Amino acid sequence: MEEKKEISMETRLLLAFLLMGLVLFGTQYFYKPPAPAPAASTTKTTEPAKTVDAPKPIAAAEPVEHLPMPGQVQAAGEETVTVDTDLYHVVFSNRGAVVKSWILKAYKDHKEQPLDLVNQAALGKTPDPFSLSFKSDHAAAVNNGLYKIDRSQNGLALTFEYSDGRIDAKKLFTFVKDSYLVTVDTQVLDNGVPLAHSIVWRGGFGDETVATAATDQHAVYYDLSASKLIENDAKKAKDGPISVTGRVSFAGIEDKYFAGVFLPRGPSSVEVTTYSDTVPGPDNKDVPQVGVAVGGEGANVFSFFVGPKDTDLLKKVDPKLEQLIDWGWFGLLAKPLFMVINWTAHDVVHNWGWAIILVTIVINLLLFPLRISSMKSAKKMQRLQPQIKAINEKYKNISLRDPKKAEQNAEIMELYKREGVNPMGGCFPMLIQFPFLYAIYKVLSVSVAMRGSHWLWVHDLSQPETLPIRLLPVLLIVTQFLTQKMTPQPGTDPSQQKMMLFMPLVLGYVFYYLSSGLVLYYLTSNLVGIALQWVMNRGSAPPPAVVEVKPAPKRKR
Repeated sequence: MEEKKEISMETRLLLAFLLMGLVLFGTQYFYKPPAPAPAASTTKTTEPAKTVDAPKPIAAAEPVEHLPMPGQVQAAGEETVTVDTDLYHVVFSNRGAVVKSWILKAYKDHKEQPLDLVNQAALGKTPDPFSLSFKSDHAAAVNNGLYKIDRSQNGLALTFEYSDGRIDAKKLFTFVKDSYLVTVDTQVLDNGVPLAHSIVWRGGFGDETVATAATDQHAVYYDLSASKLIENDAKKAKDGPISVTGRVSFAGIEDKYFAGVFLPRGPSSVEVTTYSDTVPGPDNKDVPQVGVAVGGEGANVFSFFVGPKDTDLLKKVDPKLEQLIDWGWFGLLAKPLFMVINWTAHDVVHNWGWAIILVTIVINLLLFPLRISSMKSAKKMQRLQPQIKAINEKYKNISLRDPKKAEQNAEIMELYKREGVNPMGGCFPMLIQFPFLYAIYKVLSVSVAMRGSHWLWVHDLSQPETLPIRLLPVLLIVTQFLTQKMTPQPGTDPSQQKMMLFMPLVLGYVFYYLSSGLVLYYLTSNLVGIALQWVMNRGSAPPPAVVEVKPAPKRKR
């Protein structure tokens, strides 16, 4: 029996758009006169600490010399060694020279614990991070050997060496105290001959405590020949690992807010392999987790970036790394909107929730002329209702397939044209809100700065509320009812009004599962709209009574 898949936040938001569109336009079809007929190739936290600038790109280092190590080199027993920098706490094991834990000190997971990028549930069930993969049968010896450890540079450089007399393996890790960049060099020789291999990170990556952890993770690489970022999820490799070889700017693994990617320190081509591993999830149910292997040479020489997908930080390391942040369909709107909210949060109100509220008020004030235009259109429609009703009465016994139905539509459109009324004018302000709604959704979804941000009772604006009953969606339903009650609905019959009553409930249900910041944005928009509508209703005179209904002129046949 297949596990029931949880609907993603983006799918729920799209569903909200579709349902609103259905209510807005579908009801007009059923309860109003119908409108006239329209004229790289692949084979198969708490609020984050101030970002530390990345260092200048590390100069290409000479590969580890291809010299066999004499005799056998190995440790007497198994041990762990830790590396602490300003940004990392990393635990290595000398059995296989692998990573057991990689904690980002400036961030916490969804359970308010130190954020470990290594999926602890996958350790021992898949090859541990920084294991080596081979196309031959050398993996067992290399990944299970007890490596001899040498520390230097005040403990920031680790050299792991292992040899059984035939297979010689060496791994070198060099950390920088205040940088998210690490140099990673690996070499494997078979009787002195370089043995091609790749560096592995499997079993998932990032914050495993969020509800959709596995679906937010991808193996990624930037294909220089196609100038394109390629993302593979676990489904891509469900029938077995898939590989691609070519020139890449970077390759590695990511989740929604963090990335671990290898940047080649040389011109050689790189092999990137995507894996799918079944690993127990937070509820102990097996979940497909994505994995990646990067390398393909006998000696691999990389810089390794592992840290937050912060725009400024990524740009300093490599401008192409900015591609890791997916701003979505309205990126031209989402990215500037993030910059405005980010500036407001840091320089004005010092809180992301209040920044969202303030920016939302400004957006609605800028769109105020459209709201006035919408109200004028609604008033004009209200004034024409007696004439529209007369036309409908004239054709009331005609079926939709009757050719005279076209005459009814033509008379109504002629009336609209004569009176200068756009029947869809009242819907335009709501439609213009959709790009802003989607843009704020993307800002909340991909901005690591927003992750873990608090506002009043909300613990994380990028996630739904944690209260037993989520207050923001409930308030949204109430304000949506008030908005509909205050907005003029000319010519709306009782049946249509009943259907419109479902719209706030549908929106409340959809937004109940979306991020708190997105609900806060929509709720604030409703409150501003109610205030503006109240002002306009008080300042507008009632529509004049229509004394005479002028029939439309007959059309010549």
